[in-house]
Amino acid sequence: MTHTARRTLAGITAAGLLTTALGVAVSAPATAAPRSTALGACTISTLPYPTDTYRADASVIDPSGRYIAGDGLRKTESGNQYLLLFWDRNRLTEVEAPSMATPVDVNADGVAIGNGWGNSGQPWRYRDGRIEQLPLVPSAYGLSVTAINKAGDIVGLGSDIDTGEFFAVRWPAARPGTVEVLDAPANAQPTGITDNGTIVVTAGDFGSWTSWVRRPSGRYDALTVPGAEVAHVDAAAGRWAIGHVDLVGSGWVKVRWNLRDGSYTTLDQQLPLSDDVNAKGVVVGGDRVARGTTSRVLPGGGDGVGVGARSISDTGTIVGFRNGERLTPVRWTGC
Repeated sequence: MTHTARRTLAGITAAGLLTTALGVAVSAPATAAPRSTALGACTISTLPYPTDTYRADASVIDPSGRYIAGDGLRKTESGNQYLLLFWDRNRLTEVEAPSMATPVDVNADGVAIGNGWGNSGQPWRYRDGRIEQLPLVPSAYGLSVTAINKAGDIVGLGSDIDTGEFFAVRWPAARPGTVEVLDAPANAQPTGITDNGTIVVTAGDFGSWTSWVRRPSGRYDALTVPGAEVAHVDAAAGRWAIGHVDLVGSGWVKVRWNLRDGSYTTLDQQLPLSDDVNAKGVVVGGDRVARGTTSRVLPGGGDGVGVGARSISDTGTIVGFRNGERLTPVRWTGC
């Protein structure tokens, strides 16, 4: 799983593994009774969030549907206070962050990863109630994480301090406190890692992308579609990957690949974005969820209110936001 819209490069100058014990479990101030809207069996409800925030968002959900991570913002006398929000089922843990830190993924053990911790914007990992800053590559101008799998392997990208080109990196769970640069196509940007260690990568210059799947053996195979001039892979889970391709004469088309054999199907083009996919091949993006070649609008929007789906679990639970009087974190079930 990964979440393309939230991927950022952090400007970093220091290296090392630092631990900050800032996570404190709290019983979040009670919000108003969750507002639920049903469309058939598909229901939206509001997640608990701190009542003194003026925006709160749910960014990612783990494959089991138990753990959710997001962020929030509150105003204080000295300015904005950034928050990281972690849900274990409905129990909320609130972590004050020194800068705009953003979660990008969480695994089934509740280990979350994200970017933008501290003044240097360092990538981080949250586990056992603590924030850990991840080790850096000395030759990198910045590092950014993009995905984590069940084992705890993390992938991401760096920017070379001399050339500015991207390169692929992995923080292996089997070797704690280390980071390695992967052999990959030029300008490689990993966007997902599955539980067996398969990594999906977008490479090449901006607007001239190619997509690849890196097998656990280290072999790379192309992810493409006949007639595609450009291919961009956005996320992966199980045997599925999603992305978009630029087809000659047809423009941009959203697709889902089968990672086992490289075959593909075209997604419903009413899907505004291809943000996330689960191990069953169900895709979410914008205000829609897509199964097979069709999609449906998620409930909760309309009348000047917008909704956005960001992440989907293997159980089908979806998380994202509802933008009404304020931005609030929401969860959809039965969709």
